[in-house]
Amino acid sequence: MAGSVHADAPAIGLLSTRRLTWKVGGVAIVDGVSIDLAAGEFLAVIGPNGAGKTSLFNLITGLRKPSDGSVSLDGQDVTRLPPHRRARRGLGRTFQSSSVFNALSVAANVRLAVQARRGGSMRPFPLPGRDRDVAERADRVLWRVGLDDRADALAGTLAHGEKRKLEIALLLAGEPRVLLLDEPMAGVSAEDVPGLVALIRTLTREEKRSVLMVEHHMDVVLDLADRVAVMHHGALLVCDTPDVVMADRTVQEAYLGEKL
Repeated sequence: MAGSVHADAPAIGLLSTRRLTWKVGGVAIVDGVSIDLAAGEFLAVIGPNGAGKTSLFNLITGLRKPSDGSVSLDGQDVTRLPPHRRARRGLGRTFQSSSVFNALSVAANVRLAVQARRGGSMRPFPLPGRDRDVAERADRVLWRVGLDDRADALAGTLAHGEKRKLEIALLLAGEPRVLLLDEPMAGVSAEDVPGLVALIRTLTREEKRSVLMVEHHMDVVLDLADRVAVMHHGALLVCDTPDVVMADRTVQEAYLGEKL
């Protein structure tokens, strides 16, 4: 890994990045991004296609190694930790594309996620006794996301909006402190968006979870976010409240195109 992974300023959020940079062939895909996500805060990341948003997520979760900069979780430097060890420390993520086991039932998908979090055997079907708590935890998670009535259905038969809820269930099964949601509304039909937004709002407001979300639907961003970070050409343009960001002329010119 080229460059330094030491930061100049101390972390002040539950999740923090300092000068986080990723270069490919000398071109900065992510260029010196420093952000802080406070406990219980909802921070949305927006920007045009190719701005570096998903690459930023990949650096934060350990799927990519930075060329420079650092990532910290709860004040501890996790820059050199692999993805599974970051997940163990409470960092969970969904992806733009579906990441469920289509051939297994909805309940079996969540049980596997619970087992993975607890370090147990990876059996998709519960056994009596010691596996009972796994099944009970999976049932609670499915109820939490509103899929308890679909527990026995094959994941591959779910509508796209339901699959997004299942992906959130898999995330919750890992008991994360920080949720990274990568375009949760992608591919979701217009009639399913309000229900998904309500679920995410409940998780953040009522359960006090910290969320970092990439999303292109501006109405969703403005509805959910406490602050909005705008990326352009890999760099962070501004990070502030939605009202301030929407009124920023640089943001309007670089991304929004017109005043909102």
